[in-house]
Amino acid sequence: MTHPAQRIPPLPRDEWTDAARDVFAFWGEPNAREEGSKTSILPVMGQHPGLGMAYNHWGKQLLLENTLSTRHLELLILRIAWRVQSAYEWHHHVGYALNCGITLEEIAAVKTYPADHDWAEDDAAVLTTVDELLTTNTVSDATWAVLERLFEVRQRMDLVFTVGHYVMTSWALSAFGVPVEPWADQIGFDLRTRSGKVPQRTLKPGEGEGWADGRD
Repeated sequence: MTHPAQRIPPLPRDEWTDAARDVFAFWGEPNAREEGSKTSILPVMGQHPGLGMAYNHWGKQLLLENTLSTRHLELLILRIAWRVQSAYEWHHHVGYALNCGITLEEIAAVKTYPADHDWAEDDAAVLTTVDELLTTNTVSDATWAVLERLFEVRQRMDLVFTVGHYVMTSWALSAFGVPVEPWADQIGFDLRTRSGKVPQRTLKPGEGEGWADGRD
């Protein structure tokens, strides 16, 4: 069902082409080729299969093959989600962050960075890079010097490109009006779920055999 504010709807079933089905099935979601993806974003990307497949390949590189540690990747995405107010990215990446050992207290502190938490130097460098790119469209010499000391060149490249990717994704989700999946126990920016339960860890697509269990 299309969300009331959704500007680009899921591709109607009678318009599913083989190319669109490739977009739906890219991440290995069970039965997605036959029944469509249960995510909110892939049925929308099926409207533009060429773009959808390019987006999938690029996103997979940055999500699953990133040279940054999983911790740094998730801190980065959560800071972006908070800064640009992407409810979709926040909901999904809180679960991914919990799965890699980031605590709820740390997730809450991502919102108020640099206050309210004693961040390690490498964590702080990542979060500062996000803020500088969003605020000034570049990275200051002082911050870059810290990055050069703590991260090798491929990690620095991944860091900047990943910030751009998740800002772009958040823009698209917002502009297209893509909602958090209706089956999800949505995690709000206050870290409360719709049901009132404590947020739980979730697996990324393809990360383990049970990654799709919560998507029924």
